[in-house]
Amino acid sequence: MKKHNLKTMISEEEVEARIKELAQQITQDYTGKTLHMVGILKGSVPFMWTLARYIKLPLTMDFISCSSYGSGTTSSGVVRFNKDLDEAIEGKDVLLVEDIIDTGRTLSYLVPMLEQRRPNSLKLASLLDKPSRRVCPEVQADYCGFQIPDQFVVGYGLDYDQCYRNLPYIGYIEILEG
Repeated sequence: MKKHNLKTMISEEEVEARIKELAQQITQDYTGKTLHMVGILKGSVPFMWTLARYIKLPLTMDFISCSSYGSGTTSSGVVRFNKDLDEAIEGKDVLLVEDIIDTGRTLSYLVPMLEQRRPNSLKLASLLDKPSRRVCPEVQADYCGFQIPDQFVVGYGLDYDQCYRNLPYIGYIEILEG
């Protein structure tokens, strides 16, 4: 691992407060329905868990795994599919939960694939959005925690070479030369 500094971008308190706000909006939007949350592994897990705790509705959960990142800090440009859903989503109100929307490549692949499975509805919640990096402009979150600048971020599920996922805040990495 290269030498680097880790700095706070969004505090633990800010993250928690914003997720509570998103959960309130989702609860309001899905009143009278059962919500089926689908988390994109691995990064979405902390966000999805916190969001689910504050949603005041009946809900179910499942996970899917695909990625356009390897061990680097930039998208490879190739989406790799690793794990499919365990349950059918036909007729369900699905909330796809992502840690960050960056280039949009992963979601531009995943959303149409899930829509073909005929859910009753399909919306996207993302903790972070980095619009300056978007190469697939059609990808937009219905529920977004924070828009962030073009910095490599970690924490709250986001990693750098599988490290830092457990941080309770969003940090950014400064790579040091040498």
